[in-house]
Amino acid sequence: MIDTKDYFILVAEDIEFNYLLIKAMIGKKYNLIRAKTGVEAINEFDKQRVYLILMDTKMPEMDGITATKIIRGKDPKIPIIAVTAYAFNSDKIVAMEAGCNDYLVKPIDVNALEETIKRYLPSE
Repeated sequence: MIDTKDYFILVAEDIEFNYLLIKAMIGKKYNLIRAKTGVEAINEFDKQRVYLILMDTKMPEMDGITATKIIRGKDPKIPIIAVTAYAFNSDKIVAMEAGCNDYLVKPIDVNALEETIKRYLPSE
């Protein structure tokens, strides 16, 4: 049986409240690594083996779309889930074309978050 605490999830989120909310939702089940910018997300991805990335699309220094393209160039298989306040279909298309595997709109529903994560992690 796989212990989900063995999974490291990179959470690229610049707003403290949003990160703490995600941490409250899944932090007991998975190990979380935080990045506050797209540049930090790339650096953390290069340093630590992560199984999945939750990528905010709007961050300072480098947005999540640009960071996703760079990370996707390094690893075509890493699951990247866009997490954004932008709910327009055009925003989803941009994220998916950048290389995101899935798309969640804020405010995040805990069940949707957990189900989406489970879809991309190795099964137990």
